[in-house]
Amino acid sequence: MDDELNVTYITLGGHVEVDKYRYLYFLIMFTVYILIICCNSTIICLIWIHRNLHEPMYIFIAALLLNCVLYSTAIYPKMLIDFLSEKQIISYSACLFQFFLFYSLSGSEFLLLSAMAYDRYVSICKPLQYPIIMRKNIVSIFLVLAWLVPACQIAVPVILSADMKLCSKMLRGIFCNNSIYNLHCVSSRARSIFGVVALMNIALFPMLFICFTYTKILIISYRSCGEVRKKAAQTCLPHLLVLISFACLCVYDVSIVRLRSEFTKTARFIMTLQLLLYHPLFNPIIYGLKMKEITKHLKRLFCQAKVI
Repeated sequence: MDDELNVTYITLGGHVEVDKYRYLYFLIMFTVYILIICCNSTIICLIWIHRNLHEPMYIFIAALLLNCVLYSTAIYPKMLIDFLSEKQIISYSACLFQFFLFYSLSGSEFLLLSAMAYDRYVSICKPLQYPIIMRKNIVSIFLVLAWLVPACQIAVPVILSADMKLCSKMLRGIFCNNSIYNLHCVSSRARSIFGVVALMNIALFPMLFICFTYTKILIISYRSCGEVRKKAAQTCLPHLLVLISFACLCVYDVSIVRLRSEFTKTARFIMTLQLLLYHPLFNPIIYGLKMKEITKHLKRLFCQAKVI
């Protein structure tokens, strides 16, 4: 549907029985979105307020949780509006922008997890050099690169897609992921090449680096005393759980798009909702329960709230 301003609209055709269950969908997803913001923001604020948490490891955790909030905000508000709307549509330019946010923030998660893996490697394997290597300016550089590099990488295929002719205006999904490529009349070789390069730079290489780093930590911890093994388990296990969770969700996202013909519309809808529900809530739960210092401050916060 094009209006007098010549804006191209895409229909989000992945919703299932919205007319019948719109208020139920809205209530569930709105509740989850509020929980995501509250849970992640609580830990971010604790790290911000308490000086003993102003260490690289906790700064990276705060950045990761902030990334989760941004990731959810790129999807949830538009999805909540769609649940209450008669037509689930989005302009092509807004769809590209949502695509850009979704994948650049996903790439940022991998790079932040890589920075956290390196931080743990230096802390456990080179403890005497840790204060020198993980200085504040180095941490700041890691944070800037974690958000800047994926944004630059994803911007290229988005720009190349902006002027491509559309042969279909029906997107088989509830938000704009890489299924947007199926709308184009022809496939762009340049865009495909940049897409592969971006995938390698912001997902594959960080994953390999993380696996290599944790393997080194595991080997050194196994050869060390019990105290070192305990420290490694306490600080590395939450990061590994988050990495496994996010990697599974990325495979999930690719599977939904690439194997779309193998799933019914209802199955795709449920799988996509699971993609958006679990991970943003999983991170604060893992770090809140498994990180000793964060858990201690959370207990104090809730105990004070009970007293009040």
